[in-house]
Amino acid sequence: MHQNLLGGPPPTHLPDDPEPRELLAGGTPSADVAAKYPTSSLAWAQLADEAFERGSVVESYAYARTGYHRGLDALRRSGWKGHGPVPWEHEPNRGFLRALHALARAAGAIGEQEEHERCSQFLKDSSPVAAQTLG
Repeated sequence: MHQNLLGGPPPTHLPDDPEPRELLAGGTPSADVAAKYPTSSLAWAQLADEAFERGSVVESYAYARTGYHRGLDALRRSGWKGHGPVPWEHEPNRGFLRALHALARAAGAIGEQEEHERCSQFLKDSSPVAAQTLG
């Protein structure tokens, strides 16, 4: 651990939940993973990405919002107080960050500009690396 010299909240590291990640990597359909692990932001983010890629933007928005809220719940259980770093470099955080990115993307695609801007800024504030990596 590095000392936080800026005085802000420490980074939040979600606990590892390898089963959904392993199932997705092994080719299990995202919907099956989300049904088996409904608290997995990663499964919902994957569903959001798949829906967006096939042009189902409203469906993508709904999946992303579910993953986002599941991630907020997990962050709060891990001591997050509503702000502070959520590092992309910590792999278990990536499901939440991907869901947040997917929510911003889908909101922009349906013209919900305020939500798009809010989620985009939240992603940058949480993890500049995630914002850059995810585009």
